[in-house]
Amino acid sequence: MSSTFEGLGTIVSAIISMDSFEITEALDHQAAYVFGLGIVLIGGLLLMFLLRAVPFLDRYLERTVLITTYLIIAAVIFVEVIRRFVFQVQAPWSTTLPPYLFLIMTWVGCAYNTKLRTHLSFSEIRSNLPRAGQLACLTLDAVLWLIFALIVIVTTLKQTANSASNFQILLGTDNVMQWWFYACVPASWLLLSARVMENLTEDFARYRSGEPLIQLTAIGGE
Repeated sequence: MSSTFEGLGTIVSAIISMDSFEITEALDHQAAYVFGLGIVLIGGLLLMFLLRAVPFLDRYLERTVLITTYLIIAAVIFVEVIRRFVFQVQAPWSTTLPPYLFLIMTWVGCAYNTKLRTHLSFSEIRSNLPRAGQLACLTLDAVLWLIFALIVIVTTLKQTANSASNFQILLGTDNVMQWWFYACVPASWLLLSARVMENLTEDFARYRSGEPLIQLTAIGGE
């Protein structure tokens, strides 16, 4: 127990120092998962309350990121294909930037689909269960999502810190760092955690009020 608290202190001190080398070493401690659990639960709750307090952010955050990254990817590919085959020139970063933008779009899209409940939910099967069974399944979903978030956030924080400590630059550029994009992954999963908690609170509220728990949804049906 004492080693865990020491590890947490080391991690917090390293993050406060903003030294990527120290952060990389600190996150190798077993306490990294305890630290990650705090991020998932406390950070997810705070973000959930923020989204509730700012309806505009709640409604448009994910969609804005998705549309923006998609348009940038499409524009880069469209322009650079023309430049390459017509003018025989090409920006050196045009083949390395889109995959990182797609990385952002993927995980923010995952958070968005979690919000809309359009991920795999087996609604047809669960709708035939008693209400207690339905709530148990929805609660299990939330727990599994939070466990996945814990694993992803801790491992990608390590990857982000390691990339920063090694000064990894986006290929084809002079000063665009790779860790800027890696950092978007734990941020996306923190957003996903907030959406999971938001859904779970709605599920318990519906259970107490007697409203239907299982709802059929469709992608883009918001």
